[in-house]
Amino acid sequence: MIQLQRPKFVFMGGKLISWDEAVLHVGCEAVTRGLNVFEGIKGYWQPDGRFAIVMLQRHYDRLLRSARLLHIPCHWNFESYLNAIDKLMSSLAEPDQDMWARTTLYVTEGHWGEGTVSDLVVTAYHQAKQVPQPVHLGVSTWRRSTDDSLPARIKTSTNYQVGRLARIEGRALGCQEMVLLNQWGRVAEATGACILIVRDGVVYTPPPTEGALESITVDIVEALAESMGIPFVRRPIDRTELIVADEIALAGTLAELTIVKTFQGRPLSPDSPIFSALQTRYFQAVRGIAPHPFVELSVLPSRAAAIQAVKV
Repeated sequence: MIQLQRPKFVFMGGKLISWDEAVLHVGCEAVTRGLNVFEGIKGYWQPDGRFAIVMLQRHYDRLLRSARLLHIPCHWNFESYLNAIDKLMSSLAEPDQDMWARTTLYVTEGHWGEGTVSDLVVTAYHQAKQVPQPVHLGVSTWRRSTDDSLPARIKTSTNYQVGRLARIEGRALGCQEMVLLNQWGRVAEATGACILIVRDGVVYTPPPTEGALESITVDIVEALAESMGIPFVRRPIDRTELIVADEIALAGTLAELTIVKTFQGRPLSPDSPIFSALQTRYFQAVRGIAPHPFVELSVLPSRAAAIQAVKV
């Protein structure tokens, strides 16, 4: 049984409140229809003691796109979005742990698209400074929804209902993650991350038109691969290609770059040389050890000020 964290504070209603105070009314559309859009963001301690969020502007922009597609108004500009995250993460920061945060626009007022009002809610959770452990992967009988049903490019909680069902299915098979196929029986994505494979030294991943999220982490991996001389191609991937792949990995803000050790019980390369190299380079970039020009790091203002105060 997973032990869920209960952080001391949540950002809600424009301020920090206690975890137990962070409630939504049973009658609001966020509850009755699961109406929300969100972004998961990850922050890492940097070598100079500052704390930085990876690709925050890109996450904010994607949040706005999701909100626009679901007709949810967003009255927070990028500066206020950063300040909300800064208030919460700075209050919860612990020097020996990184953090993952969920920034969510919940629809708190309105009815069937009329009079819609949203609130920005930020929750943050500590994570150990460690490389993700390899996982067992399977294929789910559940399918990714289509673009004319519930588009994968909308990052909303309702899009993860099928992922929940797939994970329940996967647990019975001893799998931590499951692949969702699209309406054509090709690979879309996993339940909480995108799929990458290696065949003959080339990294492949499905494009968003196959039902994959427009992944910011995949963009990072592509940029890293290019700088390392590793071919990277976006194209449709058949289910059987997962069976014959040399390596498989998962990519996402929370998954980071997680290597798959078995697929449907079949062992994969224990070394995973290409994804292991990309994984090492990924953590060097996000932790500021060896910066990469594509990987943008937004330093929390409070942490930057604290470091400056110590220097003075």
